[in-house]
Amino acid sequence: MDVLRTPDSRFEGLPGFGFAPHYAELSDQDGGALRAHYLEEGPPDGQAVVLLHGEPSWSYLYRHMVPVLADAGLRAVAPDLVGFGRSDKPTPRSEYTFARHVEWMRELLFDRLDLSAVTLVCQDWGGLIGLRLVGEHPERFDRVVAANTFLPTGDTPPGEAFLGWLKFSQEVEEFPTGTIVNAGCVSELSPEVIAAYDAPFPDQSLAEGARQFPMLVPISPDDPAAPANRQAWSVLETFDKPFLTAFSDGDPITAGAERQLQARIPGCRGQRHVTIAGGGHFLQEDKGPELARVVVDFVRAT
Repeated sequence: MDVLRTPDSRFEGLPGFGFAPHYAELSDQDGGALRAHYLEEGPPDGQAVVLLHGEPSWSYLYRHMVPVLADAGLRAVAPDLVGFGRSDKPTPRSEYTFARHVEWMRELLFDRLDLSAVTLVCQDWGGLIGLRLVGEHPERFDRVVAANTFLPTGDTPPGEAFLGWLKFSQEVEEFPTGTIVNAGCVSELSPEVIAAYDAPFPDQSLAEGARQFPMLVPISPDDPAAPANRQAWSVLETFDKPFLTAFSDGDPITAGAERQLQARIPGCRGQRHVTIAGGGHFLQEDKGPELARVVVDFVRAT
């Protein structure tokens, strides 16, 4: 597998991002190796809170949340998905599959970091990958916070908002990562923050994963990922550990998905589910400290 790596200089001086990088070597699942990046802040013996970002962001998305979690005595771990952030970027885009992304995060979190009793915080594709991991390794997780995410099986039609995004992502000549994140926020991001979201992709050859991700979302019953996602759902429908939804009130992509999670996952029963006012799709940008406090309170209460 051919792998590209964003130069470290692209990550120097990013606003609000003074965290030290951490790296782990993973199998590229093709006989070679690749490097995955993650943030880790807070006491090493604190309870692990894994923060999984989505498309097309990276761990920079959690910069407002990590300090709140660490100050509360939690061990905040925020990986960059393979193809994003400081993690290596396979090429061509055909190297990216749903199954490979799940395996890369499984290897990082469990084989390399040996995390257990995990609190998962997941948004967008962070939920597609994270909820698969919960379904496949429920013994590793103590609780889940799902924010603007779902685990699709392709058995129900996608909404118009997603189909519009899918069309845009494949037709736009250059993939404008920072502009996409800005458009998914209620607040207006500064030019410097927009540039930080562009930082992992100095040219389009490094953006193959970001371009491919929308194509990997199951939107038909015969999608290659559909059977494994259905199997994960069969476990999630018995998952009785605490499960909280913390969706924003301004996300057209995932609006209403929280009701399906609440109806199908036993661990949702009796929880004080949260709707975060004034947040868009990337609610970590719009309301990061507020979402972090929701997570802290949830861990303490359960």
